[in-house]
Parts: sequence; structure tokens; C-alpha cells
Amino acid sequence: MLLSHYTEALLGFKDAIITKIESRPFVLDIWLEMKRDIHECPCCKDLTETIHDYRMHEIKGPPLGERFILYHYRKRRYVCASCGKRFDELNTFVPRYHRMSSQLVAFIIKELKNTDSLKSISKRCNISPFTVSRLFDFIAPPTVKLPEVLSIDEFKGNTLAGKYQCILTDPKNHQVLDILPGREIHHLSSYFSSFTREERSKVKVVVSDMWKPYQDMAQAYFKNAILVIDRFHYIRQIFWAFDKIRKEEQRRFSDERRKYFKRSKKLLWARFRKLSEDNKQAVEVMLAASYRLRTAYLLKEKFLEFVDASSLEEAKQKLHAWYLFVASSNLPEFNYCFNTITRWQDGILNSFRVPYSNGYTEGVNNKIKVLKRNAFGVRNFERFRTRILYMMSG
Repeated sequence: MLLSHYTEALLGFKDAIITKIESRPFVLDIWLEMKRDIHECPCCKDLTETIHDYRMHEIKGPPLGERFILYHYRKRRYVCASCGKRFDELNTFVPRYHRMSSQLVAFIIKELKNTDSLKSISKRCNISPFTVSRLFDFIAPPTVKLPEVLSIDEFKGNTLAGKYQCILTDPKNHQVLDILPGREIHHLSSYFSSFTREERSKVKVVVSDMWKPYQDMAQAYFKNAILVIDRFHYIRQIFWAFDKIRKEEQRRFSDERRKYFKRSKKLLWARFRKLSEDNKQAVEVMLAASYRLRTAYLLKEKFLEFVDASSLEEAKQKLHAWYLFVASSNLPEFNYCFNTITRWQDGILNSFRVPYSNGYTEGVNNKIKVLKRNAFGVRNFERFRTRILYMMSG
């Protein structure tokens, strides 16, 4: 009774009887058979318990720690007394003509939820990568429904489809919707034109970075939605300008001083009000060495004050003040930022209207990077797309 309980609870085999267990290096051999029972003939439907013969089958089970499980299944074949039909007994752990247990298949499908490569999963399960791929190809991507809030971004995929792939998510409900083969306008148009006008009208907010095709797509297919520029992406423009000036000014210093500035760059990146008193003094000393660096630093801090605005009206006022500061600073790097920010001003200010960003999407992109690194790159776009969607599904 106890053995039967463990067979069902630990191995998941109902009505199976373990007859012998042997241990080898890295392999656990388990001999088992099903309880003898009355079976229905698949042809004439008569009942029979007459055994025709036995056949031994080796079936791979899921890994158990550092070992592989190998089941030695003594399978009965019954014969019908009425019509003479021979047929296999029913079991709960391996489908007909299979050499992998249902447990192993379930284990592989579960492992595919992680960021491990197909090759590492195959090694763990003592099967070939082709077998894992074949099982994975049975997984179908979910049907896409457009959400109220649509986030769109790209990541470097390096598949045969192109250098960049486009990712669509629902940042409100934390769901990955789909992966497109590219971020160009023809990929976007081809995808979103497949939805009806009624479906597209449900989208109220589109969150993206400052890639022009995203804006063109939103204006063409989501006329009822507002375009929101993700905060990380427009803040990054300011830090790029500041860092360019910092590097240029460093080149003018002596070697010792230049190395000190390079080691201390994180102090210059940090918010001044969040620094300790000692670090504030260190920053003041560094800024005193260059008028351009000091001006760039103040522009960076002023822009971050705009980002901290608690309302749309306050944001408009602080952004206008920053515009005036840039105009008087005479720094070409920030003039370029000025042009970028003014060109995308409506979308930037919309980030103060709604609480949505590409934060969830960027988190998904990080998991995709781990998947790519573990797999040493993925060339097949459709398989890559399905893996991401399955990995990020609930």
C-alpha cells in the first residue's frame, strides 16, 4: 500500500507496480508494470483479461537530481476472445509509440519557460536538442487582443529577419503581446492593418521611444490614442549630451586629473541633492575646473527638476524654463537636445498625463538578452518569437 502510494505521488504513475530499482552512475533504473485489469476490445467492445504476451520498453523519465531516470516497462498485450484482436494495455504515463514519459515531456515544456537554451535543456534531460525543438514546435503562440495601453519598443535580436526586432506589450496588465520581425514602418503597418478599426479604437495610449516610425504608426492606426514618450528615453538624451561635454573637457586635463574625473563620473551623473556632503564638495571642486562642464551639469540638474514635476502645468513651466537656460548656455550639444525635446514635446508632456512607461517592456528586453546569451544567439525568428511569448506567458 505504501509502495503504491509513493508510485503515484512521487512518480505520478497511477495503478503502476514497481518491481525492481537499480542504481548506476548518473542513471536510476526502475522496472515497472501495470496492474492486471479487464480491458475493452477496441474493435468489438467485448471485455477481456486474456493476456497474449509481454513486451519490454525502455522509457526515459525526467531528471532526478544529477541522475536520469530510465523506466523498464513490461507492457502487456491482451487478446480478445471474441474477434481475436490483439491490443496494448492502457497506461497513464507514456503515449503509444513514444519513448519519453509524459512526465519528461511536461518537465521539458516547463523548462522552456526559463531562459535556458534548448541545448542545455536537452543535456539535462538526456535527449537530443532536435527532440526538444520538435516538442517546442507544438507550442502555439496565444491570440493577440489589442489592449487599452500599448507599449512598443525594440531589442537587438540578430535573427535572419533583421538586426532589430520589435516588441509589443501591455504595460498596464504586464503582458507581452507579440514580437515583430522588424521595427520599420512596413513591418508595423503590415501587422496593425490586420486588426479591424473597431479593435484599434480600443487603444487609448501608445507608449514608445523617439523612433519616428512609431509615431507615424500611432498617427495612422490609433487615431483615438495619445502618444507618450517613455521617460527613460528622453532623459537619456540629456545624459548623452552631458557625457559628451564631460569627455571633451577631460581631454584637456593632465593625465592624473583626467583619470580622477573618469573614476568620479558616477558622482557627476548622480542627483546633486542626493549626494552626501563630502560628495557634494567633490562635485563642486570638479565643476570649478571647467565652465562648460559646470553649465552642462546645471542643465542636467535643471532638466531632472522638470522630470520631477508633480503635475502637467508644473512640467510645462519647468520645461519652458529649461528651454530658456539652454538658449543662453551656448552649448552645441544641448542645442541638439533642445531640438529633439521640442520636436517630441507633446509626447514628452503626455508622460505627465498618464502613469505608463516602457519600464515593464525594458524588463522583458533584459530577459530576452539573457535568453540570447544562453543560446549564443537565435537565428530562427519564428522559434525565437514563440519562445519569448511562451516564456513571458502567465
